[in-house]
Amino acid sequence: MRLVLLLCGLTAATLFAKDPLEKRIAHTDPSKYRKAKSVHAGAGELHYTGLFDAQTFSTNVIFLHRGVLPPGGGIGHHFHNHMEEMFVIFDNEAQFTMDGRTSVLQGPAGAPCRMGHSHAIYNPTGKPTEWMNIAVGTIKGKYDATDLGDDRVGVAMDAKPVFINMRLDKALLKPVEAMLGGKGVVRYRRALQPEVFYTNWSYVDHLVIPPGASLGNHRHEGVEEFFYVMNGEGSVRVDKETATIRKGDAVPVFFNEAHEFSNNSGADLEIMVVGVARAKWALDTTPVPAPR
Repeated sequence: MRLVLLLCGLTAATLFAKDPLEKRIAHTDPSKYRKAKSVHAGAGELHYTGLFDAQTFSTNVIFLHRGVLPPGGGIGHHFHNHMEEMFVIFDNEAQFTMDGRTSVLQGPAGAPCRMGHSHAIYNPTGKPTEWMNIAVGTIKGKYDATDLGDDRVGVAMDAKPVFINMRLDKALLKPVEAMLGGKGVVRYRRALQPEVFYTNWSYVDHLVIPPGASLGNHRHEGVEEFFYVMNGEGSVRVDKETATIRKGDAVPVFFNEAHEFSNNSGADLEIMVVGVARAKWALDTTPVPAPR
């Protein structure tokens, strides 16, 4: 129980909308990772820290955790009955389990675990796997878990996964010119649709902004988002504030905040976008243009 509370409550900082943009942006810092053993009765260790917690957003985001699965490390088989999670890996590979069925996913990839279902993850390789966990609940701040005492080591494998998963593969992206009024051609894909989730979790998008291009200024009336920088660097503008962002940064955007992203560097800016709605079927997934 103590470990569950730590997993739910650990965060790099408590963030509020009134904070300046630069303070709201969470930074991935491996020096701040804590070592947790036998998470949900899993194998080995998990090294992680919290980037956002249940106080960060008005919506029911419970946390955003970032860390690594060391070789032989994982998170044991467990259920969530009032919330949903998604494990994401950014490199290497891992064995993902959903409802007792296990397959290998090659990073970057992820698999959502919907309410009432079980999941686990294990790194059988000799290299660390860069990992993230996102949690969204039905009740604000409510975390629940039931462990099954199963570390999933040495289990039978399915050659093809029989569960929902996503690939954050740049080859799957489609070009979009002047997206939301931005400059140049970006590459974009909706990796997970609203129908995937039971909670108010709305979508996961994958976006690449090439050098000199931008995602135009827009806002959402019914959805909050966070933008996680997978690779590269650039800048973000939220309302009247601008900040530099780089790999490992997570940018929270709240209701009705006008936001845009620009890439003035010499390499691609790659971003994963997570949207969570105010209400499930009042999904405001269409951005509202915002004046500059």
